[in-house]
Amino acid sequence: MKIALLHYSAPPVVGGVESVLAHQANLMTEAGHTVRVIAARGDAWDGHIDFIRIPLVGSRHPDIQAVKVELDNGRVPPGFDELVRKIMVQLQTATRGVDVLIAHNVCSLNKNLALTEALHRLNGSSNFPRLILWHHDLAWTTPRYRHELHHGFPWSLLRTDWPGVAQVVISSLRQSELAALLGIPLKRIRVIPNGMDIARFFKLETKTLEWIRHLNLLAATPFLLVPVRITPRKNLEMALRILADLKQKCPAAAMVVTGPLGAHNPANQDYLSRLLNLRAQLGLEKSAHFLAELSDSYLPDAIIADFYRLADALLLPSREEGFGIPLIESALSHRPVFCTDLPPLRALGLDDASYFSPDEDPHQVADLIADTLNNDPVYRFATRTRQQYTWEQIYQEKIAPLLAEDPHQFPDEGGSQ
Repeated sequence: MKIALLHYSAPPVVGGVESVLAHQANLMTEAGHTVRVIAARGDAWDGHIDFIRIPLVGSRHPDIQAVKVELDNGRVPPGFDELVRKIMVQLQTATRGVDVLIAHNVCSLNKNLALTEALHRLNGSSNFPRLILWHHDLAWTTPRYRHELHHGFPWSLLRTDWPGVAQVVISSLRQSELAALLGIPLKRIRVIPNGMDIARFFKLETKTLEWIRHLNLLAATPFLLVPVRITPRKNLEMALRILADLKQKCPAAAMVVTGPLGAHNPANQDYLSRLLNLRAQLGLEKSAHFLAELSDSYLPDAIIADFYRLADALLLPSREEGFGIPLIESALSHRPVFCTDLPPLRALGLDDASYFSPDEDPHQVADLIADTLNNDPVYRFATRTRQQYTWEQIYQEKIAPLLAEDPHQFPDEGGSQ
């Protein structure tokens, strides 16, 4: 599919809408679509995404600003219609061959009403793309814009239900506001939130990103980190049994053991085999992950730090520890600790970790983990964010279906949440 995204400006211009537009363009390109961005200001940031500059679609062009001064005072200047026609011609050229045009915020704000009217006239015409109006802000419901708005044309364009377009907003509040403004049912308006680029936010290493995608770790709730070598004194069979019981309460729970085989005992290979057999018996093949199966090379500290940032908690079921570096790493990563009650670990964690015996019933430990995390608002908010507000998730669940839908069908009652 050929897709164009339109806004007054694009990256490297800094702004919330500009950032959203860039993420969407990147995701659509990664999904195999041919993408172009149309804006007055900005530049190409990716060799696979075309940038088309049209100065008259911006908010800062002298002609646009001169018209806006008149419009803000309730007067439609004589040159308005000519400006609209110029923009129409340039938009037709810029969107030639495009299947879908996503117009960000330009049909809900009064920054360039000549552009808004140009889109309104072109909408539904032959050889013009299917139009998606993506609203971040609504001038008519925002007090700071009200003194610039007046009854009648062209201000009415911002509160008119355009025929045949898909209406998208970024929140339930905007959905309610737009429905009231246009006089249409909520079901006519999709809610597609803004998202977070986890890899960029955490500055994840390339290999980390590859593994979390391969293992689907962003869907894990909770994600337990076990940053130890594979050797019997680490008591990893207990970690597996804890996970199996935890999944009775938290079906999406997962665990990652980051360490390699213990370096000095050939029997550790047999230990790993026993662990893999136990994993299969417990049905944890898709939940309990040993990075030693994916890589036999040393993991740099940067990757280990990535996993601490992504994990929900540290699990350390060791029978022996001389010090307990993972507790310090967890503390600096603001991650809760569940560990065996060994003197070195108690000396580090004091009253700020959750302890259990290395021979404790795994079911009891699973209950401890579930109860502690589920009563922690930080954990609940973080997991909800991972599940609902990452750009990859939003694209797969909301944007891709929107692009593929029949333009004459509306979303379910209440909009997409």
